[in-house]
Amino acid sequence: MNDSDAQPAPRSHLVLLKGGTVLTMDPALGDFTRADVLIDGSKIAAVGPSVSAGAAEVVDASDRIVMPGFVDTHRHMWQGQLRNLLPDTGLMDYLSIMHRGYGPFYRPEDVHIGNLVSALSALDSGVTTVLDWSHIQNSPEHADAAIDALAESGARAVFAYGFPQLGGTPWWLSKAHGYPDDIRRLRGRYFSSRDQLLTLAFAATAGFGDVTIAAREWAAARSADTPVTIHAGEAGQLAALANAVGLGPNINYVHCTHYGDDDWRRIADSGGSVSITPSTEMLMDICTPKVQEALDHGIRPSLGVDAETNAPTSVFSQIQLALSSQRATITQRAARGESNLPRFISAREAVEFATIDGARAIGLDSVTGSMTPGKQADVIMLRKDRINVMPVNEPYGAVALGMDSANVAAVFVAGHAVKFNGTLVGVDLERIGERATKSRDHLVLKSVTAQAKH
Repeated sequence: MNDSDAQPAPRSHLVLLKGGTVLTMDPALGDFTRADVLIDGSKIAAVGPSVSAGAAEVVDASDRIVMPGFVDTHRHMWQGQLRNLLPDTGLMDYLSIMHRGYGPFYRPEDVHIGNLVSALSALDSGVTTVLDWSHIQNSPEHADAAIDALAESGARAVFAYGFPQLGGTPWWLSKAHGYPDDIRRLRGRYFSSRDQLLTLAFAATAGFGDVTIAAREWAAARSADTPVTIHAGEAGQLAALANAVGLGPNINYVHCTHYGDDDWRRIADSGGSVSITPSTEMLMDICTPKVQEALDHGIRPSLGVDAETNAPTSVFSQIQLALSSQRATITQRAARGESNLPRFISAREAVEFATIDGARAIGLDSVTGSMTPGKQADVIMLRKDRINVMPVNEPYGAVALGMDSANVAAVFVAGHAVKFNGTLVGVDLERIGERATKSRDHLVLKSVTAQAKH
């Protein structure tokens, strides 16, 4: 038995993770077959063999891979209590069912429990940082509830403030919800400091509709000094968007479904970032994940879970599917007789998409995403002694191909243990399950009743 299985979660200011296989995601540091990681408060203090730790509390990391926590750059967390509800639906049915059938009936308390379930599930599966693409701002109270849940979870999170669900009515035809101008209140109330676990972004409508409304959204985002993230898809879209609001390095583009070379060049030239959500893109008949298209234009993609209603909720799955889909893309190009084919990406690169590239995509690479001393101690410990990976012959191969959430033994966010001995720390799962079930039942009843009336 690994010693960390038998000890309580560490409470010391100094914690030494001792004797693990360390994958740093920092090319200057490299990786270690056996090394120690010293956490001092909220930060990584040292990484290397035989780190001197003085009075540090020691956690045995033998039979563990120690690495940065995963960064999920696109997840609709308000849907947590409806996860796996729509396993067989495509994109258009999803939009109809979730945005028209359920979204309008969300109360603030439903947003809270949806976000909390999703955030705790993310932590449990090794995600330490997540971008919450929160297009459920039916009122200012809905936004407050989403943010409160993220704070309660203990995750590092980017709250991406998005539009309301009004049953098909465009948000710009209603004023009751306060979108998009309420973002300035949120900035002052919750995000006055940049040195905190929660940061702010703007989730713009542009990817869903007419970019002529983008000017109002971008003005609100810029007034609150936030980056922007959009669902991106239509070929030629970026030319109109560039004319309307301008493009820059603080824009994150999700999916990039039908983008052509001109669109990809605009992203690359402006310094924008890309989020790929492999499971939803394939399972919801959206597109073949555009991993290789991003790489073709010099863009390192990041990964996200997206809609938990239709897709696996683990970043392990996204790593596996990103790796598989990129190799399938190259194979298809070869079958068409194309020459000068790109190489297959490595397992390590796929893991980088989910760590340092994810942090870079959402502007947090100076904070997290690698085991660089001085960065925040967002660290996970993965079990090497489970049958799905033992014996571990190649660590990146084990992470990318063999592991799942059951391998996550411990999770630290800013040095604080939020999961230890394979269990979330201080979380009443029974109570959360009861709340999630009641919320789900309310939403289903409201949706079914509304359908019956029509």
